[in-house]
Amino acid sequence: MERAVGRIALFGLLLALVTTLPNKDDWDIYSFHINSTVTSRYATTVITSRVANRMDESKEIEFQVRIPKNAFISKFKMLIDGQEYDGVVKPKEQAQQQYTEAVSRGQSAGIVSSVGRTLEEFKTSVTVAAHKKVTFELTYEELLKRRHGKYELQIHARPMQPVKDFKVDVYINEEAGINFIEVKGGLSTKALANAITKTHADKQAWVYFYPTEDQQKACDSCSDQGMNGDLVIVYDVNRDTSLGDIKKSAGYFVHHFAPSNLPRIPKNVVFVIDQSGSMSGRKIVQTRMALIHILSDLAEDDFFGLITFDSQLFHWKRELVQATGANLESARTFARNIRDRGATDINGAVLEGARMLNAHPREGSASILILLTDGDPTAGVTNLEQIQSNVRGAIKGKFPLYCLGFGFDVNFEFLEKMSLQNDGVARRIYEDSDANLQLKGFYEEVATPLLTDVTMIYIGGTNLTQTNFSQYYNGSEIVVAGQITDNNIETFTPQVVAISSNNRMVFSETNTTGVSTGTMTDHHMQRVWAYLTVKQLLEKELLVSGPEKKSVTEEALRLSLKYNFVTPLTSMVVTKPLGETTEVLHKPKEGETPPVESGLALNLPPRQYSPPMHYPANRGRAGQRPAGVPGKKRRPMKSGRGHFFSDVGYGGTLHSLLLNAGRGSAPKVKDVYEDYAMYDIGSLPIPVGPIVPDHTNQAPFPATIVPDHTNQASLTHRFLIKPENQSLPLCFDVTGNVRLKLLHHPNRELSVNGRLDSNVRGGFKKIVIHLKTDQHIELETTGITVREGQTETSHTGQDLITVGSVTVIKRDKEIDVTAGDTRLLILIHKIANKEFLWPVLRQQPSDPSVTGILALKPAVYEEVQQTPSTKLQINNQEIDVTRSTADDYSVVSPPTLNCWLMSAESALQGSLDDFTVTKL
Repeated sequence: MERAVGRIALFGLLLALVTTLPNKDDWDIYSFHINSTVTSRYATTVITSRVANRMDESKEIEFQVRIPKNAFISKFKMLIDGQEYDGVVKPKEQAQQQYTEAVSRGQSAGIVSSVGRTLEEFKTSVTVAAHKKVTFELTYEELLKRRHGKYELQIHARPMQPVKDFKVDVYINEEAGINFIEVKGGLSTKALANAITKTHADKQAWVYFYPTEDQQKACDSCSDQGMNGDLVIVYDVNRDTSLGDIKKSAGYFVHHFAPSNLPRIPKNVVFVIDQSGSMSGRKIVQTRMALIHILSDLAEDDFFGLITFDSQLFHWKRELVQATGANLESARTFARNIRDRGATDINGAVLEGARMLNAHPREGSASILILLTDGDPTAGVTNLEQIQSNVRGAIKGKFPLYCLGFGFDVNFEFLEKMSLQNDGVARRIYEDSDANLQLKGFYEEVATPLLTDVTMIYIGGTNLTQTNFSQYYNGSEIVVAGQITDNNIETFTPQVVAISSNNRMVFSETNTTGVSTGTMTDHHMQRVWAYLTVKQLLEKELLVSGPEKKSVTEEALRLSLKYNFVTPLTSMVVTKPLGETTEVLHKPKEGETPPVESGLALNLPPRQYSPPMHYPANRGRAGQRPAGVPGKKRRPMKSGRGHFFSDVGYGGTLHSLLLNAGRGSAPKVKDVYEDYAMYDIGSLPIPVGPIVPDHTNQAPFPATIVPDHTNQASLTHRFLIKPENQSLPLCFDVTGNVRLKLLHHPNRELSVNGRLDSNVRGGFKKIVIHLKTDQHIELETTGITVREGQTETSHTGQDLITVGSVTVIKRDKEIDVTAGDTRLLILIHKIANKEFLWPVLRQQPSDPSVTGILALKPAVYEEVQQTPSTKLQINNQEIDVTRSTADDYSVVSPPTLNCWLMSAESALQGSLDDFTVTKL
């Protein structure tokens, strides 16, 4: 008999946080993954949260997510008791009817609300039976915008409880080449800094964030409820003065245009500043501060004007003047004396600013009008449509208008429409301690015009996104996507025509050798085109009316439904088990719902929440399920199944592993419940259960040990020692299947040794972890063996094992090992049908007494000679090197890196014998 289902409508939302608010005795988030893939600036992020109800009764479990306002959700699903519930995007009106019906029945109804400046929040819930699990999976997509010469991928993490299996994996692939990559945000500092590992290999980069449970409680924004903060990946791509980065396939193309090294264009700028009574207090103080800083940044060949207004207008000068030192000092004095008073005549102020710019035409320059206001017009012309019409008539398309709305009392839609009508944008300035920095930051985005009257031309292209741009600014980027007519790449010809100062410039493939024509898949480019098209149609919807508005809305809705985007026009409907209430979640427009510091603006009934799952330390009787272990008992077993993996490379270098285990007898399987088995090591039961395979298609962090593939005759393995900066890594060879001391931690009575295999392009055949004097964990590609004394237990399945402070999590082709503040990943690679192990360190031990291959420090060297041969200086010694390559097996899909090849003794600054052992 089919399961009866109810329906829930999930309305739009917008970085990646799954916030579950547990009551610590009820349910446990046992796995929380965020996987983000960025290809040519288009990011697809998947958030997966797995939660177990450990109670003897059904519990309502919540899933709460924050994602960027700029993003579209494209997939949501739940997996409950083997049944998958997928979301379907539908027109908003259909879901709205369900919403209305639910409210009329007195059921709960929710909305998505803005959370701060960049995020929107979404929440849903589902009832989970006793000792059952639920998996939530949310996917969203966004095109990263270039500002201030960089892209930022923001990931927000607040699981609301420490999670054993918590990880963030980011993979970036840019055909143009990655110029730099950094990790910032509140989760990248102090206690959490060594939980971050990153590597950069020309066109690819990987960032991993693997905090331990202890670290999730120790950072500045952390508590016993876990982390609460952002991880921000910042990067840019290589650029030149050419046509740019063009990806094309048989069906679609995407063009990123951001030429560098162009001369700046002198600008004419007028600042129109609201000084009405509503600007009193901190707002007017911060405005003065920002304006004084901005004036100091004007170049001497710039011309500027300054107007303040309430119900009247106040000029610093009635005409534009040059930004000389004397004029700037006079303007700063005027800015210091701005005082709040009176009503708000926006119409008169903006028209006066436009008059000043129109009265000062200057060839080879770019004009900009900037309005800052915090409220609605209350003096002069107050009809919003009349003001917009007046402003459009005054500007006549000659220059852009940028509107900055200060706070939430302003009519932001009015400002947004007025900006879009005049080739500009609107930006909200949030009332906060850094409002002056927000104002200054926006000005810096438009401070340096490089091109004006930019026209993007595509012969053989159709269904194009926006192709005309009034200005191109330093640090920004123009992106155009479209379809290729008749799928004929041969006849497709892109060209850009623009004005640089007084010169007409033409960018085309015929005058440059720097055009990148990467191999994004047709499916991927099609989604970028759809994303851009829907975004621009939603903007156009503000500007048109009548039949044209209807046509634009219908096309935006059609594309939203076709590509499964949750937008202001659509909602996602998800089936759930019978008896669940209907929730309708609305994607708000900017400023529609003010930030709610205490959480979501959801009308939900009181809930009971629960804490993280803690497995009891008692054995229990054979065949009896220990309290708190989810799942239905099946049968006792004599052995468990599992794998164990390792990892090297923290911060781009070789590092080490730290494990700590309790004493006791070797593991013995006690019982199996659903997908969890209970093992005993000493008196500690170890829950062992499958972890769902990782969804990311990226590699774990960079390895430093790399087998040699340049000499097929000798069985050598190549090691990489990565530098602190972005110079080439060092590499050296070890010949034969020797036994290496990977890690020795005397204070923890821990050692890790590995034996190299005898395969060409191989790695480690076996890795052994020694704990104390009588516990040993042997890792091979076929499984794990745990020995204590004469007792031996084998594991070959996907298990989760906890031994004291040590947690071992088996995933697909990797094992994650955590001990204290150290986290190690061991990958299983397969080349030419032969598997081998590869250790990668996610976090280095803090103890300076740790030694071994994995504990090597980052490479520090200086190139001192390049001809006739290359020499490097390391620790005041000159070393002969040759340029070579090595595959980096610290990632799942290993890139080939260039490196400086030298002898093992030179690289290690000592004898190789110091890193070998006679017994594994």
